[in-house]
Amino acid sequence: MVSHWSVLPVVMTTVIGLCQLLVNVASASRQFMAVTSAYLDYQASAPIDPAVLAAMNQAYAIPGNPSAEEHIFGWRAREHVNIARRQVADLINALPEEVYFTSGASEANNIAILGAARNAPESRRRIVISAIEHKSVSRPARALENEGFYVDVLPVGRDGLVNLNALEGRLAADVAVISVMAVNSEIGTIQPTSSIATLGRAVGAFVHVDAAQALAAGPVDFRAWGADSLAISGHKICGPSGVGALVVAEDAPWQLKPISFGGGQEGGLRPGTVPVALCVGFGVACDLLGQHGQQERARISDMRSRLAEALRARGVDFAITAEPAPRHPGCLHIRLPGIDAADLLTRLQPHVGASTGSACNSGVLGPSDILLAIGMPYEEAAECIRLSLGRFTTLDEIEGAAVRIASAIGAQRHLASRIITGFNQNLA
Repeated sequence: MVSHWSVLPVVMTTVIGLCQLLVNVASASRQFMAVTSAYLDYQASAPIDPAVLAAMNQAYAIPGNPSAEEHIFGWRAREHVNIARRQVADLINALPEEVYFTSGASEANNIAILGAARNAPESRRRIVISAIEHKSVSRPARALENEGFYVDVLPVGRDGLVNLNALEGRLAADVAVISVMAVNSEIGTIQPTSSIATLGRAVGAFVHVDAAQALAAGPVDFRAWGADSLAISGHKICGPSGVGALVVAEDAPWQLKPISFGGGQEGGLRPGTVPVALCVGFGVACDLLGQHGQQERARISDMRSRLAEALRARGVDFAITAEPAPRHPGCLHIRLPGIDAADLLTRLQPHVGASTGSACNSGVLGPSDILLAIGMPYEEAAECIRLSLGRFTTLDEIEGAAVRIASAIGAQRHLASRIITGFNQNLA
């Protein structure tokens, strides 16, 4: 009779072997996902840079509130924030004292639109925005209608650009605020920001720019643009989520009226404890972009072209939205004739991260308002997807995404063909 103790080594060896097999399978799965998964949603949020994360971890390890003025821990925390403020200012050619940290561009847009309008002279009760603004601009503007303001929506062409002649024709001394997004968050078109600011300042209006996507798209020069304020975000440039900045020119026609109240941090425009580590991460992200931005944008633009070529090489029929207008180098917004974009993205999971529009519209039924605003018919707008590339996009990701997209389109067309065939057979 065999003792159960005698088989224990065999059982243990088998268990260990199975465990090792599971580890190998898990490792192989991670390697497989690393090769076959493609993150192409940088315009929604870019992956954090390891150098940014390392700097943030160091900042998190040191206690201190930057508003605490009685001890060295507070002084050190404030110095970290001041360094970050200078790094942000240096990237966009602004003064450090013009930079106010916020939770991101959305909050900065709200502070600018509401604050500028509410402090405008009584004779100025018109707000001019483009038809393709982010909701963090359009909704505060609409909210001001309840306070006696009138929102004048400036149409754009099929290329997604503001017509400067049309804008000039609408401007007068009754305009309080003008806000036009520098780089569109969905289709990636780049507006003539400095020309818009020049027209706005000529009539004495307060000119705000939503520049959330602009930093990744090209150099941002606050001085040269001539805007009175602009909004930026950390997570669009491989920095942390939850931090951004509102930049307000020292020579703006009037100061912003605070919209929230508390301890008076950030010049009273954004009360609340300043998140030191997030500011540090944002500053480092700006510093990295200042050092490598030109080369990075060139590489990303080339990768975007390669992605388009890879799709065409696999028989994918598409049209690039807003071509040939100047566009974000990492944005490939395309229409796929006859393809349900929402269904396509579902079929691509979990292998390709892309979107049908701005992340702020996620979960909203129907095509994007931006696409409808540029004159795209409803049916065509429902056929569009945004593929956005960035710092860490690889050729393997591009090739893998092209294969997956072509396969998913083929599957969708095959299903549609079967449904039509079955319907026709039933009719017969």
